[in-house]
Amino acid sequence: MSEVYAPNADLRDRAHVKSMDEYWEEYARSIAAPEAFWFKKWDTVRSYNYDMDAGPIAIEWFAGGQTNIAYNCLDRHLDAKGDQVAIIWEGNEPGEDATLTYKELHEQVCKFANVLKARGVNKGDRVSIYLPMVPELAIAMLACARIGAIHSIVFGGFSADALADRIVDSTCTTVITCNGTHRGDKPILMKPVADQAMADADVRMDAEVATCIVVDRADFAVDMKAGRDCWWHELMADADADCACEVMDAEDPLFILYTSGSTGQP
Repeated sequence: MSEVYAPNADLRDRAHVKSMDEYWEEYARSIAAPEAFWFKKWDTVRSYNYDMDAGPIAIEWFAGGQTNIAYNCLDRHLDAKGDQVAIIWEGNEPGEDATLTYKELHEQVCKFANVLKARGVNKGDRVSIYLPMVPELAIAMLACARIGAIHSIVFGGFSADALADRIVDSTCTTVITCNGTHRGDKPILMKPVADQAMADADVRMDAEVATCIVVDRADFAVDMKAGRDCWWHELMADADADCACEVMDAEDPLFILYTSGSTGQP
């Protein structure tokens, strides 16, 4: 090896293997005892406490483990399945359909992940997604996961009040929606509903919704608020298609989703 790259201290401290010495130790173990090295069971799958007298009620799964859901869904399949279809979409009208291969989906996810980062979305930030069943919905979810943002899916048929409640509860500062859609022959405007919800949420929470990204799904004219509202296709046009996955701990939150049948706020 003629050259050695020395990572900065922050990257080294977060690494699983922190030095070349540690690497060669691990490598030696993998050669000496490959079965034990590669197939060793996780020491503790679950740790929990259900006894209030023993301390706070808590449960953890695979504590200490690290991964990224977007990597598991996309990146690890690229070599073997890159040209295979990952998403089949059928729209409202016969013949309105689309497919995305793993490579195509990966590119779109990376580009939109960079769009989100350029709009100030960071790891741990919440993003409300108020979309119909369109490919951009899956792309947005995976892009959030890729950068460690927490997505909150809101059913596209919900009212402005319901959307506002979910924006406020999760303190979202980014909303992804579309101008409109169709259910059968019925046109449905979604951007005006999102506008009303964001205005309501801005009054009720300390922060304001800073970004609203709008997918152009139908030939509906909608109002666009300068500085806040952006068209999905315009942001994606110049976005970089290279975006590394954020390293996520096993207990980091992935999404916020309201459950059915509850009698109060979650």
